Amino acid sequence: MPRSPHAPRFASAPLAALGLVLGVGLPACGTDGLESATSLDPPEDSYDPSNGFPMSGTGTGTGTGGTEGSTGDDGPPPPPPAEGAWDWRDAIIYFVFVDRFENGDDTNDGKIGAPVADIADWYGGDWQGVIDRIEEGYFNELGVNTLWVTVPMDNTSSAGQGVGETRMYAGYHGYWPADLESPEEHFGTLEKLQELVTVAHDHELKVIFDYAMNHVHEDSPVYQDNPGWFWPNDNGFGGDCVCGSGCSWNGDEGRRCWFTDYLPDFNFTNAEARAFSVDNAVWWAQQAGADGFRLDAVKHIEDGWLLDLRARANDELDQYGDEGELVQRFYMVGETFTGSQGEIAYYVREDMLDGQFDFPLRAQIVEKVLMRQGSMGDLAGFMDGNDGFYWSGAVMSTFIGNHDLPRVVHYAEDAPRSGTDPWWNDKELGWSNPPSVPAGTSAFERLVVGFGILLTTPGAPLIYYGDEIGMAGAGDPDNRRPMDWNTGGYTGGQQLLLDAIKALTTTRAAHPALRYGTRATLSSGFDTMAYSMTLAVGDPALDEVVYVVLNRGDGPADVGGVPDGSYTDALGGEAVMVSGGTVSVPTRWLRVLVRPE
Repeated sequence: MPRSPHAPRFASAPLAALGLVLGVGLPACGTDGLESATSLDPPEDSYDPSNGFPMSGTGTGTGTGGTEGSTGDDGPPPPPPAEGAWDWRDAIIYFVFVDRFENGDDTNDGKIGAPVADIADWYGGDWQGVIDRIEEGYFNELGVNTLWVTVPMDNTSSAGQGVGETRMYAGYHGYWPADLESPEEHFGTLEKLQELVTVAHDHELKVIFDYAMNHVHEDSPVYQDNPGWFWPNDNGFGGDCVCGSGCSWNGDEGRRCWFTDYLPDFNFTNAEARAFSVDNAVWWAQQAGADGFRLDAVKHIEDGWLLDLRARANDELDQYGDEGELVQRFYMVGETFTGSQGEIAYYVREDMLDGQFDFPLRAQIVEKVLMRQGSMGDLAGFMDGNDGFYWSGAVMSTFIGNHDLPRVVHYAEDAPRSGTDPWWNDKELGWSNPPSVPAGTSAFERLVVGFGILLTTPGAPLIYYGDEIGMAGAGDPDNRRPMDWNTGGYTGGQQLLLDAIKALTTTRAAHPALRYGTRATLSSGFDTMAYSMTLAVGDPALDEVVYVVLNRGDGPADVGGVPDGSYTDALGGEAVMVSGGTVSVPTRWLRVLVRPE
């Protein structure tokens, strides 16, 4: 039977076969194994199955620093979805960092303790806590409709030394997987994860899982029983091949280096290793009914893994209606931490990733809007080039804050802690002098403008937990403080930001042009910018033009480019008259103008 968009996919899985490969006892949950996976691989002329690299005509195979952009077509954006179908351009994503979000079940708590400092240890957040917040309506009220949750696999119970430092950390973040077929016991059981997805779907929320495929922890039976599936920690010159120490983070070395000396790196040129890992990813999606994956460290793996997973997802994870029509594509969004558009675009293609996190756009918004470096005209020029840069079917995830960089509010302070660097990442500050929530409202008003761009332009905008209230924090792990649920203690600036984000998400949901439309810059200046979002598909119920007018300046501004006439500011319902080609925009604010009905 075709799956409905919200049907649970608690499928029998190839655990028995995986257990045979690993040499460990696992419950028999299915009869199909690694052999069945190979029949679903892409055609042999698309990549070399012996090593996972593309054949001629499908890309360079390096995935590191390509400049040709996407290998997909360069046509116009797809039309709006058919009735009853889900389009990932409708997604507003919220990253639930599970351990730091909400403790709903204290029976699964447990810290490592000394020598791990409290800030680097487990805090007790779990899947029950996420369920509780879903059921109380937090996400629906915020206006998000997609939850990205931490890697569900069981992590090591050991502490690990931080990269380039002597401090010790727990695996609370999910990126040190050890038992790849078991759920993280600090988060709950597999049944609890299934419940989370079911409850989310009942509340009209999609769920995407973080998935870490590049490496495992050295404690993992996968590594201990199959060392030949992993690159040796050897740079060929008598030293270790650790990323940034002995080997480079980039190029061929970037795909085989170990992130640390306790995280063995999968060698996906090994067909058996690749098949095992892809099977595992599909199993997690099927067992819990996930709607997509956020894929970690994409540039550090071989291309064949992505090609294999996309092919399997097309056959086993995409969802179809009663007439055989596609109603929901399994979303695959990647993380390639770089400022290079070409390197990011390399992976964004129909047979690999639906999109990636738009780090270059994030840097531009942070630099121009929050830090006030350069002009809004510079930002407009970048956005003009960024529009259409990726495959026309791409759904890039746009963002200004995440778990690997300091909290975004500190870039927006009157005197930004970041100075002039949008990639500023001061981890030591979190240990020596953790920053506080900024006083006043100016930083929060700048964040409104930044989030305003995300929520009025194409893509799947992301909110990192706590950024909706401007939570404080320096670099990792200080940027992962427990979620602040003390709503009565929010400052005026925090409440202003939260209310504005709710207004922006509501506006995005109400206006198809903001999700499916084409952006065009209308004007730009030192502190201001105006653009239109136009949807013209011949459907009176959808066709519209929305005008977005931004002012990062410390005083009100008259902004040109919007046609004269009467409008409604969708953010607050205010009637706005544009006369003489200009519209007044308040200090550090934006207007989203629509024609009155």
